[in-house]
Amino acid sequence: MNSTKKLLATAVAASTMAVAAMAPVANAEVSASVGVASTYLWRGYDLGTGTPAVSGDLNFSQNGFYTGIWGSSGDTAAGTEYDLYIGYGGEVGDFSYDVSLWSYVYPTGAGYLDDEDTAEFEETDIGDLMDAVISLGYGPVALTYYGNVEGADDYNYVTLDATFDKFNVLLGQHNGDADEATHINFSYAYNDNLSFTLSKFLSSNDDGADSDPKFVVSYSLPIE
Repeated sequence: MNSTKKLLATAVAASTMAVAAMAPVANAEVSASVGVASTYLWRGYDLGTGTPAVSGDLNFSQNGFYTGIWGSSGDTAAGTEYDLYIGYGGEVGDFSYDVSLWSYVYPTGAGYLDDEDTAEFEETDIGDLMDAVISLGYGPVALTYYGNVEGADDYNYVTLDATFDKFNVLLGQHNGDADEATHINFSYAYNDNLSFTLSKFLSSNDDGADSDPKFVVSYSLPIE
């Protein structure tokens, strides 16, 4: 399994470099940002247990295709994380669509390894999770499916969210043989840099899903 994970992570990295090698090209854009959050909130779970997280990203896009890297501290269980991604998205009238592949790598600590029906932590420096993501939208509403293709074959995550001006409401559902959980996020973007999120699990049979509401403050800055 470790060799497979290395190959998958390497494939995504190779794709990233291949697309980046095309610059400069017409309509190409390179963007980057850095940010800080009061904790690392992931799909309703407080992975930072209240510890602030620092993150950054570098993204290349051209004619609907995009690729890049995102990294963050703040995961107190798995350590520092960086994600490699590649995808394609666009719009047709009021409809929008996006497909992408994400590889999650934990170089400094424990990764999330799947052991039959339960997830356990184990020291590793390889990308042990990979998601194929499909999103379809109409106007302000979007439905997104995250299908795990490496690390936890029995797990997927689905969201339904709607954005109205500066407000966003997201309903997320974790689905797996061992655990299921439903959470809701209410977010408000004060401006392009500062945002606030209130998150709460509505139901869960997962002991790791804290029923107390989570409040997260995030601040990001683009790098020109």
